[in-house]
Amino acid sequence: MNDSIHPHIAVIGLGYVGLPLAVEFGKVRKTIGFDINLDRVSELISGVDKTQEVSPEELTSSVDLSFASDITALSDCNIYIVTVPTPIDGHKNPNLQPLISASRALGEVLAKGDIVIYESTVYPGATEEVCVPELEAISGLKFNEDFFAGYSPERINPGDKTHRLPSIIKVTSGSTPEISERVDTLYQEIITAGTHKASSIRVAEAAKVIENTQRDLNIALINELSKIFAIMNLDTQEVLEAAGTKWNFLPFRPGLVGGHCISVDPYYLTHKAQAIGYQPEVILAGRRINDSMGSYVAERVTKLMTRKRIHIVDSKILILGLAFKENCPDLRNTRVIDIHEELLDYHTSIDIYDPWVDPKDALNNYGVHLAEKLEENKYDAIIVAVGHQQFKAMDISELKKYCKKEHVIFDIKHVYPKESVDGRL
Repeated sequence: MNDSIHPHIAVIGLGYVGLPLAVEFGKVRKTIGFDINLDRVSELISGVDKTQEVSPEELTSSVDLSFASDITALSDCNIYIVTVPTPIDGHKNPNLQPLISASRALGEVLAKGDIVIYESTVYPGATEEVCVPELEAISGLKFNEDFFAGYSPERINPGDKTHRLPSIIKVTSGSTPEISERVDTLYQEIITAGTHKASSIRVAEAAKVIENTQRDLNIALINELSKIFAIMNLDTQEVLEAAGTKWNFLPFRPGLVGGHCISVDPYYLTHKAQAIGYQPEVILAGRRINDSMGSYVAERVTKLMTRKRIHIVDSKILILGLAFKENCPDLRNTRVIDIHEELLDYHTSIDIYDPWVDPKDALNNYGVHLAEKLEENKYDAIIVAVGHQQFKAMDISELKKYCKKEHVIFDIKHVYPKESVDGRL
């Protein structure tokens, strides 16, 4: 096999998943991080990661790591790890185009004995049914004779400084028993938590897609309970804390479900289920509940404003946070935007403030101009949408300085005590 003793690694896609992976492999192997985004590559060469997943010190500590945007720079590599996005389209169907494009590009440099490992979330069967044929078609090589494949699902949690790549158990798999062993051994070089070798690529793919489907359904249950408890005039947090005293009660909380994983992965599984003739019910029901939470929050806020006789049309509303989760700049599939769009239908004036998010990204992705600073005595309502550390450091008296005398504060993330706000999930 092609330099099997001393593999040279290429990581394709340098986002939240690919960059940390490239950095870790760059500590032990000659590694090239590849991305088609020239600005992203230039930024990383200069030692800056705007996702804030990797520090400048970590970038420079990977002595065998380099970056490229020209696919021919990868011709000396023999292990390719694909970490490109796998989003959904406007109809909530899997969009495999980034994966297909990456596979076609790799087909141009693939050589005998090479291994292509996919980390992008897909439905069971996608690696061998979609990606491998593209590799064969472009390279002219034959699968499992001339080149091989593996699948090792990513488990990156953006913004999480505790659960880092090396400390998360890695599921691995390969297209033959020998390749499975090689892929597993490779990841053991950088994963201190250990690995779990799945029996097949399809098992590894299925394991990944149900991880986030399970979380999605559990959060959907709690979100539906929060709607019920609101009608009953019960505080959901108090109910959950009481129920949580039982040893096996799971500690899920209500909220907006966005991001690239939990709000997307279930659609990959349901797509495949429908393709084989099974109509999923529970999974899609959970998705509908979670996708409805933005409009639900907007409805709750406008009702609270009405009860206080605050005129909604032309009212000024502040939304704290745009990122899909706390303490990270990641905007992918943020459901905060659903609140924004729903409130705009009431002809309100809305400011969004998020110290973590790049204003250019907010404008390019959602057409939103982020507020540069907060003004005192300005807002009729404030919605705490994301639990950034900056917001948690702001006590309720400071927050109320930005409100008019008559106002509403709705706390999605339970940052403030129940008695100090007008409503929360």
